[in-house]
Amino acid sequence: MQNYNPSFFRSSRPGKGGADLQSGGSAVELCDPQPGEMPRICDGILDAVGGTPLVRLRRYLPDAGFQLYAKLEALNPGGSIKDRPARLILEDALRTGALKADSVVIESSSGNMGIGLAQACRYYGLRFICVVDCKTTESNLRVMRAYGAEIDYVAEPDPESGELLQARLKRVQVLLKEIEGSFWPNQYANAKNSESHFSTTMHEVAAALDGKVDYLFVATSTCGTVRGCGEYVRENGLNTRVIAVDAYGSLIFSDVRAPRMVPGLGAGLRPPLCDLSVIDEPLHVNDLDCVVGCRRLMGHESILAGGSSGGVLSAVELYRDRIPDGASVVAILPDRGERYLETLFSDDWVREHFGDVSSLWTGTGEAR
Repeated sequence: MQNYNPSFFRSSRPGKGGADLQSGGSAVELCDPQPGEMPRICDGILDAVGGTPLVRLRRYLPDAGFQLYAKLEALNPGGSIKDRPARLILEDALRTGALKADSVVIESSSGNMGIGLAQACRYYGLRFICVVDCKTTESNLRVMRAYGAEIDYVAEPDPESGELLQARLKRVQVLLKEIEGSFWPNQYANAKNSESHFSTTMHEVAAALDGKVDYLFVATSTCGTVRGCGEYVRENGLNTRVIAVDAYGSLIFSDVRAPRMVPGLGAGLRPPLCDLSVIDEPLHVNDLDCVVGCRRLMGHESILAGGSSGGVLSAVELYRDRIPDGASVVAILPDRGERYLETLFSDDWVREHFGDVSSLWTGTGEAR
């Protein structure tokens, strides 16, 4: 079994000395090339999890007085930040004997954790059943099936809570009782979830910026990322304000339930991993904010990222007047955008749900 030893990314230099390209009468600053480090040889695909780049976003908020960086978790081999806890949870369970070679892994997921687990289970030769619901995109289902995952579909919300998440979790419990020797990663309560972000995600961010992280914006769902990063900030004495980005209608920081369309942001309950003591402030965004953030990121920075990533960047924009000049701001972008081509990046889908709002990312309109 491999040791978890991600490489650390050296942040890019400020754009001094970069060439200019005259295009249409305006100067375009080119990327300043740097000598690359010797590439690391990974001992299997799971050893490639982590070590994702921190990218300076120069164009997303060009007139901001602060430096904005994006942690591109889409570049994990499974395409999202969930590769980190998926690997650590399974490998820890294999080490302790809680998970055996003939065990069946059963988990509830709207997509990314399911893909991360499907990848890790395929690597270790484990059977995996993912309990999903109607919000899971067809793209995510195809990826999980490609890894060999079995899909168990929940069609209706839980009658007591009205939440799909609760229905999925109840279905997991049924399957655990029916299948002997099964194992539940329990991403909403497993401490290895947050530990994976303490030991890798936030450590990588802090190392890249020499500890100068003034503001950290993190999407919340299981709360594993925000808890792990927040605990790292507190235990290492960083002067970082941790902003937990949640969805309107989510029950993590509010008791007001409302429909949500973007998977992976928010939850139908406050997860056991949610520790308010390491969060400075929650900030809510809506589905349209996620669309606009994704479209602006693509249009200005040529980065194709998923729905919660758009929500995180919209949160930065909503918060920008409270961020002083010279500050270092990090936005953790959880996943890639290819899995949202039929929704957030589909003009027809956007018009159906929000009307003609393209001016919000083409520069002729204003966000809320």
